[in-house]
Parts: sequence; C-alpha cells; structure tokens
Amino acid sequence: MNHRLGRLLRPGVGVYFIIMAVFCAATLMVGQYWLAAVEAAVTLAAFGVYVMSRKRRERQIQRYLRSAPNTLESLGQGESPFPAVVVRLADGGIIWTNRRFSNLTGISDTMMEHELEEVLPDFSTDWLASGKTESPHDVTLDGRRYRVYGTTIRAEDNRSTLLGVMYLSDLTELYQVRDEYVRSRPVVSLIVIDNYEELIKNLSESGISTLNAKINDVITEWTESYGGLLRRMERNRFLFIFEKRDLSRAMEDKFSILEDIHEITNPSGLPASISFGLGVDAVNFDEGYKFAALGIEMALSRGGDQAVVKDRFNFTFFGGRNKEADYRSKVRSRVTANSLMELIGQSGHVFIMGHKNADLDAVGAAMGISCLCRKKGKKASIVMDLEVNASKKLINEIRQVPEYQDVFISGQEAMLRCDNRSILIVVDTNRPDQVEYKPLLEAISKICVVDHHRRAADYISPVVVNLHEPYASSAAELVTELLQYAVEKDDVLPIEAKSLLAGICLDTKFFNVRTGERTFEAAAALRGMGADTTEVKLLLQNDFQDTMEKYQIIKSARLYREELAIAALNTTTTRVLAAQAADELLNIAGITASFVMYPDGEQVIISARSIGSANVQMILEPLGGGGNTATAGAQMKNTNVKDALDKLVESIDKFYES
Repeated sequence: MNHRLGRLLRPGVGVYFIIMAVFCAATLMVGQYWLAAVEAAVTLAAFGVYVMSRKRRERQIQRYLRSAPNTLESLGQGESPFPAVVVRLADGGIIWTNRRFSNLTGISDTMMEHELEEVLPDFSTDWLASGKTESPHDVTLDGRRYRVYGTTIRAEDNRSTLLGVMYLSDLTELYQVRDEYVRSRPVVSLIVIDNYEELIKNLSESGISTLNAKINDVITEWTESYGGLLRRMERNRFLFIFEKRDLSRAMEDKFSILEDIHEITNPSGLPASISFGLGVDAVNFDEGYKFAALGIEMALSRGGDQAVVKDRFNFTFFGGRNKEADYRSKVRSRVTANSLMELIGQSGHVFIMGHKNADLDAVGAAMGISCLCRKKGKKASIVMDLEVNASKKLINEIRQVPEYQDVFISGQEAMLRCDNRSILIVVDTNRPDQVEYKPLLEAISKICVVDHHRRAADYISPVVVNLHEPYASSAAELVTELLQYAVEKDDVLPIEAKSLLAGICLDTKFFNVRTGERTFEAAAALRGMGADTTEVKLLLQNDFQDTMEKYQIIKSARLYREELAIAALNTTTTRVLAAQAADELLNIAGITASFVMYPDGEQVIISARSIGSANVQMILEPLGGGGNTATAGAQMKNTNVKDALDKLVESIDKFYES
C-alpha cells in the first residue's frame, strides 16, 4: 500500500516549468523569436500534460482508497465499526470518508470537494502530523461526544507524511459517567470562627448561648443551599461536606457568608469573622480533610476572614480584603521561645537569614535571634550580602561591636560551614524565592521561620519551629517578644535593642501604621534594654541628594481611581527611596494607597503602601508579590515598566471589581 501511494503522489514539478519559462524569456530577449515561440509551445504542452496526469493520479488515489477500506467494511457485514476519514495533512482536504462519517457529518460522497475545517470547525490535525495517535481535543457532533484516534500513511519511496487517517469513537455515555463522577466528588471543608475567644470575652453563659445560636443560624442558612452535611466539631469549628458540582457556585458567589457573618456582633461591637478551608480533588476523605486543614492554616496565617481552596497542586484565595485584627496569644510566643531555645541548644551551628536586600526589620530580627544563640552559648552566623542591602549604616555600626566582628557571612561561605547538625532561622519572609541565599535553604533540613507577612502559597516547607503572625507589625516585634521570655534584660546588647527598635519603627512608620497594644509593649521593653529613639531616627535619615530624588519620584506620581497614587519611573532607584516615596505619598490628602515602580535590570520592582480599604498585598500577589494589607512589594521578572504598569492597573481593577 505505501509503495503504491509513493508512485501515485509524487512531488510537484512546478519548479521545472518555472525554469522552462525563464529559458523562454531569455531566448526572447536575445532576439531568437522563433526559438522562443517553440519553447513556449513546448512548455504549455508539457504543463497541460502535467495537469491531466495529476487529475488522473487523483482519480486513481480515490479508487485506491475506495478499494482499500473494503477489507475493513467487509468485517462487519459491510459496515465499518467507526466513522472514518482520510485527509491530506498539508492542507486539510478530505480525500475519502466511509458511510458512517458521511451520515454523521452530512457531507456528500463526492471526493476532493470538502475541507476538514468545514466539517469539524476549529479541529486541528497538528497532533497527527507530530506522530501522536490520539487527539488532545474531543469532537461534538449532533449532541454526541467523540474521541478522535488516527494514524499517518508514509510512502516507502517518499519519507514525508502524506495522508492522515482518523477514526471517531463515540464515548458519550462514558463521558457522562465520568462527568457525573467528577461533579459528585466530595469537597471537605472546615469552617473556623477566627475571633471566637474575643467574641465571648466577658459574656455570661446566656450571652454565649445567644451568640452561638446566631452564628449557627448564619452558617446553617448558607450551607443548606448546597445540600451538604454540616456538623459542629468544636465551639468555633465546623465540618461541612458537599459535592463539587456546587463548588463553582460558591466560588462565583465569592463565599458570601464571609460578609454575612460580619452582621453578628458581640455587645462591645466586635463583628464575627470566619475562615474556610476547602479540600478538593482528593483521593479519599482523609486526604480531603488534610487539604482542608492546610487551607485553614493558610487562611488564618494570612489574617483570617477568607476562604482558601486547596487542590492537589494549588491554593485559591477568596476574601481577605479586610484589615487584620490582632488575635495573637502571648502563650504562643512563650511556647515558641522555649521550643526555639531548645532547638538552638541541640544544634551545632546556627545560621540566620533574612530576605534579599535586607532592611532594618530583617537586620534587627536577625540581631535578636543572634542574642538568643549567644545566651545558649552557640555560634551564630548572619547570612547577608554586605554590598547589596538597605541597612548599610546600621550594619557598619554593628560590625564595630566586638561580639559581631565575624558574624556576617556570605551565602557561599555558609554553604561551606553547614553540616547535618546546623539549623537555619529565616526572619522577615516566608517565601523560598525571597530569602538571601536559596541554596542554603535547600541544604539545611532543620528550618525555623519568624515572620509577620501574610502567608504566600509557596511557603517555606517543612518548618520545625514556626512563629508566623500576620497581625504583628514587624518581625522585630515578634523577636522582641521571644527575647522577653528567653533572656534577661542585661543579656541584650544596646546595639541589638537599637536594631530591633529600628525594625519596628521602619515597618510602622514610627508607630503610625499597623500598631497594636503589643507593638508599644515591645517598644517599651526595648527602650528598657537600652534602645534610643533619637539614634533610631538618625538611622532613618536620608542625605540631601536622596531627599531630592525622593521628591522627584513623588512629583512623577499620577492619580488613579481618585485615591491611588502610582509613580512609574523609567530610571532605576534604590528600594529604600522607593519605599520612602510610597510612604510619603500617603501623607497627601485623599490618597489611600500608593505604588512606586522602577526598572532594575531585567525586572521591575514595585513598592506599595495603603492606609485605606485597598489591600496592597492582594493587589500585588497576582504579580508575584507579597506582604500585608498595608505594606507590600513585588519583583516582576523579564518585563519592562510599561508592561508592568498595565498588569498593575489590571490587578487593581480586578481587586476593586471583585
């Protein structure tokens, strides 16, 4: 069969006619008119013979293809078991179809008059040309769904692919069963009342019963429409199981119960808040429950008041637009301090690492952890790039202190020093891609995290000790609380107290944003350890040139949506100046959020701040960024400022329209 097709379908000879025409034209140009006329006549005659020969070969192909499938059709009492079609892969022309395919598609039995595109719109044969035997896309005809299989025919004397033979298998009933199976898969969800302890504080038993009844009514009313199973597991925790067919409706509704529950308040006016963790596409109920538990953990670590859908690969977030309320417990800080000190005591060498381009908060938190290590008599090394950071002035002061002469090391040096007894404590970030030196993170098995940013989907894992509080103002505040439980006041060096206070002041803009009761408690404790606010103020000062550059950035800002300020720079600047400019823009009346973006090599850096309803962390998260509701940043790789600005505006619009 292949050898016969090779004789019938030969390469075109158009190039030869072109050459003959060129010779004819050349003869005419040199004045040989009779010879040119003879050549033209021969060329036309040869072309006519070629056309007739090609048509004859096409008819032979049709007769051959008509006779070849007769063997197949004779197997089933004269009827092929599948609709079949033969097409030219080069242009998609239909060469032959059997009776089933013709009846199914309604095309006539006349060959060489139809294109596959006419019969199966938007259906591509690229998969067949690439050597695959099954189409990645199904075909729907007359309400039936078909899986398409195929093969190619290659001639022995012509190695190029000539024809494609496709068969349509009707799998409609199988698809219906499969789809019903997918739609009926269970979704295991956990519902947690975020602030239950705060809601019932100082309430009588009757008041608690009344509050519980209201919460139960709202949750029950919402879940009844999904026809699932709802059970209360604990005072503040519910288990809800329903079918996946209803999940899309809940997602389209953006889990309206998140807003409905806010209507319930305790006598002091505190609104109730809940979080959802949903496990989807699990193998069994046990795995689904684990997915839901991971979703709840993610929701609570991002501030609560949101729903997190966890499937086998990703997290999907809903809600979380409101600012976090402080639901932290000092018990957790005390337990974490004891666990961390015990782990440090069992280790051989302690490495401390913050995020890239370390700021005062990262440096201050690292200094506090170093104090804990010194208390346990363990060697601590702070992994940091001394050339690229945002805290050069403070680091220069630290290196003058005898206890910190050789504490700062590079990531490469840390890799040479670490062993199987080493531990790594990561401060002021929870994302693997943002740490100072990622290979060190991958090399050490025992990792601890101390961070205050909202948890990202690509969280550092696994973690031995985790103090992650998105309600805290800064990592320095969290480390200060650890110091209060683990060391004496005299164990803290003045430079360490100063560094920690500088970190708090940086992230709170000198106690203007994201401050709570415990923020001031931490600052007061640091003041008692020797920190001086005047010296901290001097650390945060800019020189004259930087100040002028900062105001040039502010001058370039433009308003968007009447309350957002966006400064898109075409020239590079420093992260410190970009952050300070974003802070300064919030001092302008009417501006509730600010974004400063600038190019940095092949990437674009964005620094964002908010004092209004705009959650800058949610706006920058789709762009690969992170942070919290009031302070966030992003690094957009392989892009330019114009494209980055378009994506930022798109993300802002999506946030406000959702």
